[in-house]
Amino acid sequence: MRRTLFRLLSRPVLLPALLAILAFASGVTPAAAFETSAREAILLDFDTGAVLLEKNADKEMPPASMSKLMTTYMVFERLEEGSLKLDDTMTVSEKAWRMGGSKMFVEVGDSVTVENLLQGIIVQSGNDACIVVAEALAGSEDAFAEMMTRKAKEIGLTHSHFVNASGWPADGQYMSVRDLATLTKRIILDFPKYFPYYSEKSFTYNEITQGNRNPLLYKDLGVDGMKTGHTAEAGYGLTATAERDGRRLIMVVTGLDSAQQRSIEGERLLNYGFREFGNYHLFDKGETVEQAEVWLGDAGYVPLVIDRDLTVTLPRRSRDNLKVSVVYDGPIPAPIEAGTRIAKLVVAAPGVVPFEIPLAAGQSVGQLSMFGRIGAALEYLVWGPPTL
Repeated sequence: MRRTLFRLLSRPVLLPALLAILAFASGVTPAAAFETSAREAILLDFDTGAVLLEKNADKEMPPASMSKLMTTYMVFERLEEGSLKLDDTMTVSEKAWRMGGSKMFVEVGDSVTVENLLQGIIVQSGNDACIVVAEALAGSEDAFAEMMTRKAKEIGLTHSHFVNASGWPADGQYMSVRDLATLTKRIILDFPKYFPYYSEKSFTYNEITQGNRNPLLYKDLGVDGMKTGHTAEAGYGLTATAERDGRRLIMVVTGLDSAQQRSIEGERLLNYGFREFGNYHLFDKGETVEQAEVWLGDAGYVPLVIDRDLTVTLPRRSRDNLKVSVVYDGPIPAPIEAGTRIAKLVVAAPGVVPFEIPLAAGQSVGQLSMFGRIGAALEYLVWGPPTL
């Protein structure tokens, strides 16, 4: 037989939290459409991965200088593995010196420290600094771009391809806003000690001081990264991350018409994400969600446990009319081995597609002896299942 248990969980935090599983695990936007003037956009929660807003999120588009995030990732990786140090120096070639667009203003033949080059790329968006790094690490910018593309695939970027280190317009150079968000998360997780470079508001090199082009760093929004971009084809773009009250969001917008619109829209989307959504801890790994009835076992019930910590993101207004079901074909016949998936948690609420989470046996349950099974079967037929 099939038995479904319906209950509203008693801990107040669980009611809103459960609803968010639908959005987090299924990858759908958990709220009504929120319009953005960006051509492509994504807004997601750092901890849960819940997508709070997306628009053309997987479209391959020119990333402009936002691709410099991949360039710096490559440098951070070398620093982390120890093959490169912040005080190591790299020599400026004529190609790097001649590079147009935004510049760090390095000079031919200069020996520039890795740390200064990173600051030149991150704060000043120096195209020249990108070429210096690329030539030093791979011998040529073309070879470095190939390394960037390979690494992008390794870390889960599915719509990214690089042909240069700076984001300078070129055929075949593209990223998606989802990939930029994923890359931002990887930088924060993989290289936390280098992440603070993205919050530096100015940097001086060669007696020239330049301010960080990220407009949201100068507002009281909790923003501490990441990178702007602009070309005629790409429009104005921004990859940004912000933390408020221990909760972090990542946002990417592209295709905007002006630097002012980029600033306004970036602020608007971040405020929307923090205002309309919250994070809630649902279950700890190994926590018992329910007890399932056992048929002919040496225990009458087996605990149903979740196999991971679960924190979920919830639209704040979607807290009512929640239905939670634990579903299994029961009673479950013994023997049962601990860890076997034998049930599922089903969560449903108006306007949201129901979602299922597997539940496993929290302990092993042996089978009764032949005489025990006969007695239990007779008792079950006469009296029905016991109650908890």
